Amino acid sequence: MNLEEGYSLITEKLQEWLNTAIEMLPNLAVAILVLIVFYFIASLIKRYAGKLLHKVTTNKTIVGLAQTVLGVAVIGAGVFIALGVLNLDGTVTSLLAGAGIIGLALGFAFQDIAANFISGILLSVRHPFGIGDIIDSNGYLGTVQKLNLRNTIIKTPQGQIVYIPNKEVYENPFMNYTKNGERRIDLQCGVSYGDDLEKARKITLEAINNLEGIDKNRDVEFFYEEFGGSSINYVVRFWVDFRTLPDFWSPRSEAIMAIKKAYDENDIMIPFPIRTLDFGIRGGEKLNSVLKSGSDLSSES
Repeated sequence: MNLEEGYSLITEKLQEWLNTAIEMLPNLAVAILVLIVFYFIASLIKRYAGKLLHKVTTNKTIVGLAQTVLGVAVIGAGVFIALGVLNLDGTVTSLLAGAGIIGLALGFAFQDIAANFISGILLSVRHPFGIGDIIDSNGYLGTVQKLNLRNTIIKTPQGQIVYIPNKEVYENPFMNYTKNGERRIDLQCGVSYGDDLEKARKITLEAINNLEGIDKNRDVEFFYEEFGGSSINYVVRFWVDFRTLPDFWSPRSEAIMAIKKAYDENDIMIPFPIRTLDFGIRGGEKLNSVLKSGSDLSSES
């Protein structure tokens, strides 16, 4: 191929491309118009989706993420339609196939991250707890500080910050102590076998009912539970309004002091643990009897 033939081939190819470009100008204009229209549609959808999601959840991170995903999805659809208008169907097919393969690979590589991400979205939408609620999850008790797309962040009563993966929070049972705004205090104690049980019950109920801060609309419950090793044990139950941990700790402490004071004033004993020592082989023999028997045997010998 000489220089003249090469020049002619390049000229023909450029002319062909120019003619194709001129023929594609109307389609190009339509494709650009499609992209502009889809851009404005995406903006409208993001705006109205944001208003709707704010009614469902107060998590701004989730709302922003949802708006972004919706916007990208709408614009992506516009891009595919524009490529179709330009007769680039093969490019569209290649893009879809590539996106599928990449998505599959990323799904396997980041399945834990994806699980935490989806769990975070579900927790935000279902809203089983909010910021400031006291929860017990995966063995950690504390106040919820923040819920992001990967972790639930709580602050323990000792001041430590704990990051719990959203997947663990969502898949495992957890307790929300502040959801109902009330909590029952179960206080266990015991009285000696020599005390009058009816009297002990009456004095205990009076001591609890005179406390401030307990729910007066609910009855204080008292039940004897068992014959213990050194006492007859019981449980007394009463309800308090609950928003923070001191709402539970303070009335429980006051109840302990009130019961102790009432028992001291009425000569009711909370016994110490008692141990009975057997000194004989058969059991139940007193120490002086064993010592006496030993002395008699020594005298005989």
